[in-house]
Amino acid sequence: MTAAQEVRGAAPPVAPPAERPVTVRRVREATAADPRRMLLLHGLCSSGAVWDPYVALADEGCEVWAAELPWRGTGVAGWTSRPVEDWVEEAVALVPGGPDVLVAHSFGTSAVLSWLDRRADRDGDSAAAGIRGPRGVVLVSPLYRAETRDFDWQSIEYYLNGFVRILTDGMRASMSRELPARHERDIALKVRDYIGPYGWMHFFGTYLRMPSVRTERLRMPFLVVCGDEDRVARPTDAEAFAEAVPDASVHLLPGNEHFPMVTSPALFADLVHTFVRALDA
Repeated sequence: MTAAQEVRGAAPPVAPPAERPVTVRRVREATAADPRRMLLLHGLCSSGAVWDPYVALADEGCEVWAAELPWRGTGVAGWTSRPVEDWVEEAVALVPGGPDVLVAHSFGTSAVLSWLDRRADRDGDSAAAGIRGPRGVVLVSPLYRAETRDFDWQSIEYYLNGFVRILTDGMRASMSRELPARHERDIALKVRDYIGPYGWMHFFGTYLRMPSVRTERLRMPFLVVCGDEDRVARPTDAEAFAEAVPDASVHLLPGNEHFPMVTSPALFADLVHTFVRALDA
């Protein structure tokens, strides 16, 4: 059992992760009679457990759900055959009543933005299906660029040749104990091989689509959080997104890298608390 499942009131997954590409589980109950429902979405090669440090500090007025998405861990076979926004829509639909707030990290932010953009075209259909849109969105270490010219050959080289380093950094942030450097690299190489070229292409292809997201239509409030030393999602990505949407605040956390909700959970939780309470106001 993970730390998240040990939180009081945590519910078991809807189905075993091996049986379904997308599952959600309630990781924290709310004390309020009419709670705000929050859905946490992880990044590539991660899992819902990456949110554990935040879940322990989450606002008691929030009912918190964590998704296990098909790009978790070493990935679910065939996940690249569908657009990432399909998987986000499945996760959202699994939360009873729909989430009021979406919180996404890294590759999960690109997936959420793709879904929000598509949903704006389907507002009538979504409402008829009982899938309501979020009142607010928190993007953590977002992968976003506003213009196609912001991507160049160096961008591809950086994310392709540096992929093993990116995976290694992710392991270090999420593991409770240190491993010898050679073991870290061996594990990262195995994860890279599980993901494979199709997984990497789906990841980077989704990133490349960010300039086509019609941000002017995303009118809900956004909280954007990024580490000022992030080497995966550049702080300039966070700032560019905050400038592209009608309502956003951006916070660069000093001394943090790609997992600020892990390395500075208290500060991250305070930012989210303030944001969520402002939605009520």
